[in-house]
Amino acid sequence: MPSREAALARAAAVFDEGGFRSRLADLVAIRSTAQEPGFEAELHRYLDAAIRPWAEGMGFSVAIHPNPVAGCGPILTAARIEDPSRPTVLLYGHGDTVRGLDEQWRAGLKPWELIEEGDRWYGRGSADNKGQHALNLAALEAVLAERGGRLGFNVRLVIEMGEERGSPGLRDFVARNRDLLAADVLIASDGPRVEPGMPTIATGTRGTWHCDLVVRLREGGVHSGHWGGLTTDPAVRLTHALGSIMDARGKILVRDWLPGNGVPAEVRAVLQGCPVGGGEGAASIDPDWGEPGLTPAEKIYGWNSFIVLAMTSGRPENPVNAVAPDARAHCQIRYTVDSDPEGFGPALRRHLDEHGFKDVAIENGTVRMAASRTPPNHPWVRWAQESMQQSLGERVQIIPNSSGGLPGDVFVDHLGVPLVWVPHSYNGCKQHGPDEHFLIAPAREGILAFAGMWWDLGEAGTPKG
Repeated sequence: MPSREAALARAAAVFDEGGFRSRLADLVAIRSTAQEPGFEAELHRYLDAAIRPWAEGMGFSVAIHPNPVAGCGPILTAARIEDPSRPTVLLYGHGDTVRGLDEQWRAGLKPWELIEEGDRWYGRGSADNKGQHALNLAALEAVLAERGGRLGFNVRLVIEMGEERGSPGLRDFVARNRDLLAADVLIASDGPRVEPGMPTIATGTRGTWHCDLVVRLREGGVHSGHWGGLTTDPAVRLTHALGSIMDARGKILVRDWLPGNGVPAEVRAVLQGCPVGGGEGAASIDPDWGEPGLTPAEKIYGWNSFIVLAMTSGRPENPVNAVAPDARAHCQIRYTVDSDPEGFGPALRRHLDEHGFKDVAIENGTVRMAASRTPPNHPWVRWAQESMQQSLGERVQIIPNSSGGLPGDVFVDHLGVPLVWVPHSYNGCKQHGPDEHFLIAPAREGILAFAGMWWDLGEAGTPKG
């Protein structure tokens, strides 16, 4: 008789005998970067040549749609509906990647070739996001085989090819296709675990708000010998303005940016005892950086952060003896749903004016990706936690939102689904730089966790809301 244990054994065999690694190697070999011109055909090839036949082989009806935003990557939808009275899960992923950065990978590694070294698989997209959504599909295939060609529930699939550009067109597409994507819950994978060895569920993501801070003082540079000490240096003005926004130990001084009532009680409760660790090769955690009085988990999962992503004045690559005409800093706020991004720009303008920086312009203030959160105690979240703990035999940490951004808000706003993100990667995977890799042990746990959830979805006792 088909059984849960046998389904997990099938998934483990696919992983241990090299079937999944081979599949991932084929996916990584497709140069589906959305951040470089000239690879548009590869975005289509990923969906049409790799995902479509795989999904159709599992009984999905598949369609590939043009993006509502001209020039952006296509979107694949697929559906496998067995019984409308049974639960329907929406599975999301993105097949596009960031730039390959071919010349920056260390010797022996290549971005578009899956290379195994020790406990990891190297390759662009291995962790973000090809490896993650491929694990979930491979687990689904194993459960389908164990149940003799049926699942006992319904699946809808959406894979976009523009997430690394901020998911252009996705919101419009989902809004236009509510019936095509209707589901009871979104269960998908992206981002990092709280620690490499700790299975994690995130119930949302932080949003990102960006702006440029600019000081423009003159048309061109002026001789540093004749004018240094006499005319205002824009870089110095901008530096002091930034110092008024955040103190020397990372505390945000624009307090109107922050959650008005602090970290919500339910967020604080779910983060109690939550570890934070990036793993080997990750940046270190500075305990005295950031908001005083918060734990590291509260800082990264329950609070907002301010980051200067880039800053220029003059010609850093070829300095000249001149007082520069202007200075610019591109800044970012990572924020939770407990803050209103519509107020970020006005609050910053008030703050700069009050501190004597009326000469600092705020330009291009915009939300790149909105925040989202499903309550951590939602029935679907607790159901997923129990299923994963049964499959893996260890504690599964719930976090209220991951530290990074994903388009979960799109699915909440237009489909009304709760969010269950189950990441298979870790903070040190170098996903947006050279030497991106997927840790093999968490990946194996990922295929087992999803095989268990897919099995349990076909049984009685799934949540009603």
